[in-house]
Amino acid sequence: MAVTAAMVKELRGTTGAPMMDCKKVLVEADGDIAKATELLKERGIAKAAKKADRIAAEGLVGFKIADDFSKATVVEINSETDFVAQNEGFQNLVLKTTEEVYTNSPADVEALNASSFGSYFTETVTKIGEKIEVRRFNTMNAEDETVAINGYIHSNNRIAVIISAKCDSVKTAEGIRPLLKNIAMHASAMKPTTLSYKDFDAAYVEGETKGRIEALKKENIELARLKKTEKNVPSFISMMQLTDEVMAQAETDIKEALKAQNKPEKIWDKIIPGQLARFVLDNTMLDQELALLDQKYVMDDKLTVAQAVEAEAKKLGGSVEITDFVRLEVGEGIEKKVDDFAAEVASQMS
Repeated sequence: MAVTAAMVKELRGTTGAPMMDCKKVLVEADGDIAKATELLKERGIAKAAKKADRIAAEGLVGFKIADDFSKATVVEINSETDFVAQNEGFQNLVLKTTEEVYTNSPADVEALNASSFGSYFTETVTKIGEKIEVRRFNTMNAEDETVAINGYIHSNNRIAVIISAKCDSVKTAEGIRPLLKNIAMHASAMKPTTLSYKDFDAAYVEGETKGRIEALKKENIELARLKKTEKNVPSFISMMQLTDEVMAQAETDIKEALKAQNKPEKIWDKIIPGQLARFVLDNTMLDQELALLDQKYVMDDKLTVAQAVEAEAKKLGGSVEITDFVRLEVGEGIEKKVDDFAAEVASQMS
């Protein structure tokens, strides 16, 4: 019987085995899916699939960067328990998977699983005896020598970051690399989810505005109760909302306030820029929390990350634009199952 793609897909769906292994056993079993399933079990290839109902939210990240900083790869591999993540066999698997992704650049996790390496991965998981899976990976390549790449992996091997920047020259690209590593360290700690406020979806910003402002009002109630300084309550939360009209109105409001305070008009031009800057700071809390370039730089909180890059580029006599970054943290976004042992015992007794 001819083995079809649909048959391979069905077998893979029920066993979790790599596509290449599914195809091989289907050929051997002459298209008999039940027999092919038994063959996978006999060879231990389907063993890992038995654990499909478990949640793999622990694990490690892998990181590799070229000696000439032209390429970097990050990989996240999940396990069920932190105990297994400390296993030497698991750590070696992370290293080998990172090397495979770095060297052969598979299109996605499914392509990696379907490759010959996928078979090796499954066999290794079978020996370890716990649900383990490649969750995601990313590789950055420098298009030419004016693109600077650097990265950072945290000492616990649970967070890794790659930063890429476009520079005006090879000299600037080489000079900016140390700062890029520092910014990667910054990103590991500050958890940005996007490069710039310009990447936010307008509907998302609108949806976040009311909730964040209300939360700040509630926080002020508690600060007032404790007789502490209350925070300014903004009207906006992102630079995306600060249109020319909004900024013009803010300047008008500042001038009216200065007039009411009887401040001499001849000194307004010295006061207004600072107050406008404060208005922007108060009304961009979303950007400061989630957008890398708009966050306060942890190594100099008087600057944003974008300003720190600009300052360093100026020292180097060139220009630098951070164009991309990727941050992987083990288990981020995975909802872990919490077992209620008492409830389980009570259920069994009844």
